Amino acid sequence: MARSSIQPTSVFLVSGGARGITADCVIFLARQYQCKFILLGRSSIAEPEPTWAAGVTDDAELKKRIMDDLKARGEKPTPPGVQKIFNSITARREIEATLQAIRDTGSTVEYLSADVTDAAALRSKTAEASRRLGPITGIIHGAGNLADKLIENKTDKDFETVYTAKVHGLENLLECVPAEQLQHLVMFSSVTGFYGNVGQADYAIANEILNKAAYLVKRHAPNCRVVSVNWGPWDAGMVTPELKQYFEQYNIKVIPVEVGAQMLFEELEFGDQDVVQVVIGSPITIMTDQHSDTLTTYRLHRKLVLEESPMLGDHVVNAQAVLPMVCAMSWMGNAVEQLYPGYKFARYTDYKVLKGIVFDETLADDYVLDLKETSKDADEGIITFDAMIWSNTPESKPRYHYSARLILRRALLPAPIFDLLDLTNSADIAGEYCYEQKILFHGWAFKGVDRVLNTSTERTTMRCIQPAVPERYQGQFPVQSFNYFGVDAALQSLGVFARLSYDMGSLPLSAEGGEAFDNIPFEAVYYVTLEPRSITESAIQGDLAIHDENGRVYFVVYGCKILLSKRLIELFKANTLPEPIPYPSLAGSVR
Repeated sequence: MARSSIQPTSVFLVSGGARGITADCVIFLARQYQCKFILLGRSSIAEPEPTWAAGVTDDAELKKRIMDDLKARGEKPTPPGVQKIFNSITARREIEATLQAIRDTGSTVEYLSADVTDAAALRSKTAEASRRLGPITGIIHGAGNLADKLIENKTDKDFETVYTAKVHGLENLLECVPAEQLQHLVMFSSVTGFYGNVGQADYAIANEILNKAAYLVKRHAPNCRVVSVNWGPWDAGMVTPELKQYFEQYNIKVIPVEVGAQMLFEELEFGDQDVVQVVIGSPITIMTDQHSDTLTTYRLHRKLVLEESPMLGDHVVNAQAVLPMVCAMSWMGNAVEQLYPGYKFARYTDYKVLKGIVFDETLADDYVLDLKETSKDADEGIITFDAMIWSNTPESKPRYHYSARLILRRALLPAPIFDLLDLTNSADIAGEYCYEQKILFHGWAFKGVDRVLNTSTERTTMRCIQPAVPERYQGQFPVQSFNYFGVDAALQSLGVFARLSYDMGSLPLSAEGGEAFDNIPFEAVYYVTLEPRSITESAIQGDLAIHDENGRVYFVVYGCKILLSKRLIELFKANTLPEPIPYPSLAGSVR
């Protein structure tokens, strides 16, 4: 078994280490190694404790003495003022108790009043301490802040308070220690970053960044022992009796202090040197009440940014990025799945493109998705929503973009078999020909058509292979509820049919409905069969089946209607943005 390289000469720089669970862990490590510690905290212990507070351990009595002192000095006691002084005194006591406990083990310890987010002050103070204790060889990053609120109630300040302590704090700590000198890097992350938790979006982001940073540091410093510990809740500190009862309700186990400290020691002493992320604690998974009969409405806001979704550069008409119809449906489908974990977006009806979203001067600062529950059947496991995406014009008038009725199911229905399978290759038209000749206007991410096998007024069949689109390239529209790139390729069959049969360009307008049975695979062959239902001078409506070579259906679209226009043929020719969206890792290879 691997053994730790921690020696009595080792010096650890510890953020958040003078109070709370980090202090408990440091005391335990001090017993094992008798090494040296530099503890960092925002509280100051420079001023001695007031004489009138000496020996007072009862909280009520201490607050009474604080009020008496304020009155004696001619100041009016206020609850916030009294609490601030109370916190200062109790913090000082906790710090001094931690320092004494570490010294009692035979270890050497210093305390620095320093904020990990203040890079300059941190470097200066740690350099002075290092001159006294020796070169810093390890970092334990335990500092952190909470600002628990539902995401719609969070402020920029909330996010900054939580994020900076974890992320900028780590950056600043690493700058205090030369890379070649660092032998141990221990980060206190959280199961919130691994599993997520209601009200802790900012905390989850910050802790997940610590997890990823662990892999990055290990890659560049393979001889350094790096571990990011994703802790569950501890039976200490902020876990009040009420919160503990809440955890018990959802079968979330809390970690006893001695057990947690022991597990950290064992991880450092015996853990696999190549494992940089460990989870200690049960998942925090709070399920919504899916069996309530109450029908609820939701309003979700989002800001769309062209530069954050490179795939939009592959869906351009007349030199303007246009949100694909399938992306708007994915937007709705993802949202309802997130509202009801464990349920799947299964079906939609009456989908309309009212006014598509174009990334030009008409782009709104805020887009709203309204979701209204219209029915719930707990026995059948079905929830139905009416959905509408809209924004306000500069004149503050509502502008409606997309609407549909969505159906969630606890489980998708078994995939049917498409019984009109026709894979004969009588047309034999390469998909790349359709894109090069502007029969289709789509760029790389949406180039799913591999070959048009056959086409007639009764049926058009295409073979498709959807490129694997990286998540970063998907941007603000991640593939979740269904593979919208694959469905978009299916809709392109209508465009192929319109152009080859009637020499007309086309854009989708609506769909009577659609149903998901399985995910359309990336980088695998699948097929699309279009059955035209009605054809007029201005529109075509048809049914689409997306299936494998044996007819097993992934997704169906019923009554999809497209607008026909000669003018669109010319607009399709300007299918790139004047300035491509920057995407360094893929630029030149996929666009």
